[in-house]
Amino acid sequence: MIKIIVGTNRQPSISEQVANQYQELLLGLGQSSEIISLSDLPDDFVFSALYENNGKNAAFNKVHDQVKAGSKYVFIVPEYNHSFPGILKAFIDGMTYPNSFRHKKCALVGISSGVGGGSIAMSHLTDVFHYLGMHVLAFKPRLAKIEENMSGNLLTNRLYLDLLREQAELLIAF
Repeated sequence: MIKIIVGTNRQPSISEQVANQYQELLLGLGQSSEIISLSDLPDDFVFSALYENNGKNAAFNKVHDQVKAGSKYVFIVPEYNHSFPGILKAFIDGMTYPNSFRHKKCALVGISSGVGGGSIAMSHLTDVFHYLGMHVLAFKPRLAKIEENMSGNLLTNRLYLDLLREQAELLIAF
């Protein structure tokens, strides 16, 4: 089962909308998946679940265990201040080191309101995952000007949808 990680805790989020469409895409390709949203993390997890408090927060442990059980991931990565969200970094820092991500595989999808499509955010996140020993799929769609390419809760840009499908097929074969 592929774990789709919504890389923000913002509510409502376009990242979650894209994650839902990605899940439908995977289902159409015969692949099961599970969406994990960082909005499900306890508000105080950076104080109650990290470092010396590792393993002591049941709500954090539930999300941690869901993620750790995966072998393949899709991270929907919104660009915040020219990088990926701090909540995502804090969550990664709370995962068991080094075995949570070592030798596992992931795909990254960048989202931004601007023209970059989250490319720098994905670059930063790729560096973190390489350090942790995770294999990152080289094909990383950049969904720029995301609000202009949505209608309601759906991504409508045909090119973007084709890129996500191509990435999903590559991830399944990865």
